[in-house]
Amino acid sequence: MSLTTRSIRLPRPSLPARALVSLTLLALSAACSGDAGTNPLAGSTGRDPVVSTPAPTPAAPAVGTTVASILRSAVLWIDPRSNAKFTADAWRASRPADAAQLDKIAAQPQSRWMGSWNTDVQSDVDAEVTAMSRAGALPVLVAYNIPQRDCGGLSGNNVTTAEGYRTWIAAFANGIGARKAAVILEPDALAGMDCLSASDQALRLQLISYAVEQLRAKGSIAIYLDAGNPRWRPAATMADRLIRAGVAGTQGFSLNVSSFLTTPENMAYGAQLSALVGGKHYVIDTSRNGLGGSADDQWCNPAGRALGERPTTQTGRDLVDALLWVKAPGESDGACNGGTATGTWMPEYALGLAARAAY
Repeated sequence: MSLTTRSIRLPRPSLPARALVSLTLLALSAACSGDAGTNPLAGSTGRDPVVSTPAPTPAAPAVGTTVASILRSAVLWIDPRSNAKFTADAWRASRPADAAQLDKIAAQPQSRWMGSWNTDVQSDVDAEVTAMSRAGALPVLVAYNIPQRDCGGLSGNNVTTAEGYRTWIAAFANGIGARKAAVILEPDALAGMDCLSASDQALRLQLISYAVEQLRAKGSIAIYLDAGNPRWRPAATMADRLIRAGVAGTQGFSLNVSSFLTTPENMAYGAQLSALVGGKHYVIDTSRNGLGGSADDQWCNPAGRALGERPTTQTGRDLVDALLWVKAPGESDGACNGGTATGTWMPEYALGLAARAAY
C-alpha cells in the first residue's frame, strides 16, 4: 500500500488517566499515527486515484487574524515524564548507549492529542494548557474526534455524532480559553474523506468549519487544518477542500502528520498548496521523516526509518511556521509489521528511529 492513503493510530487506553494529572506534568503520550501513509481509510487497498481537479479560487486572507506570530515566537513544551524519558532512565545503567539514543526523543517537544478517549475534554485540555503555559511554553494540541474518523480503520473506534462533535469541539476550545495555543485540527479528515458519502462529506466540511469558528472565537489560537501529505491528494483537490472547510479563518494547514515524507518534499507541496489558498502558512511533522518514506511506501511501523529534524519555530522559510513532532516517535502505528496495539510504546522501534537519525 502507498503513502496516498493512511490511517491515524489512537492513543493507548491509559492516556485519559494520564491526562487527568497533567498539572503535575504527567501528560498523556498522545500517539497517533497519521498522514504517514498507506492504510486506506475505509479499509480499501492500493493507491488512491489521482483526481484532476481545477484549481480553486484562492481564499481571501482572514480578516482580523492576530495569531500569525504565535508559533514563530514560541517555546515548545518538553514532557519530562515521556515514555522515551522513562525508558532511557530505566536503561541508563544497563544499556547506557541505548539510553543516550532515546534521550534524542526525550529531549524534544511533542504535540498533545485529544480525542474520544478524553472523558472530560474541557478539563483535560485546560489541565494540559495550564501545565504547559506555567512552564513558559506554547501548548500545541491536536483535535482528533471527527465523526466517522478513519472510516472504520485502525483509528475509527470513536462513536461521535455530529451534534456530539459540536459539543466536544466547543468544550475543547473552552479548555484553552483566551490563552495562546496552536491546534492541529482533525488529521486525515479532509484528505481522507473520499470514503464518505456525498452527504457525509458535506457534513464533515460543515463540522470542520464549525470547529474553526469555535477555536477562532477564542482570539489567541493558531489553527492549522490538516492537509494530508504530498502524495495523498493533488494540491488543487486539497486546496478546494481546505477552502470549503474554512481555511480563510485559520493560520493555515499542517502536513505530513505521522508520515515519513521528507521535509523538502513537504515544502514543495506546501508552497504549491499555499499559493492556492491565499498564501496561508503551514507546519510540517518531522517526527519520523529523517530518511523519507520506505521503498514500498509502508506506513505502519515500517523498518529502517529515522527521526527527522528536531522541532523548531525557526524554519528560515516565510511560509513554514514550525517543524513539529506531531506524532510521538516510538509509539505503534498498529498491530502490523511486528508492531503492538495502536498507540502503545515500542522502545526498540523508538531506539531504531533514534539510532538512524542524522544527529
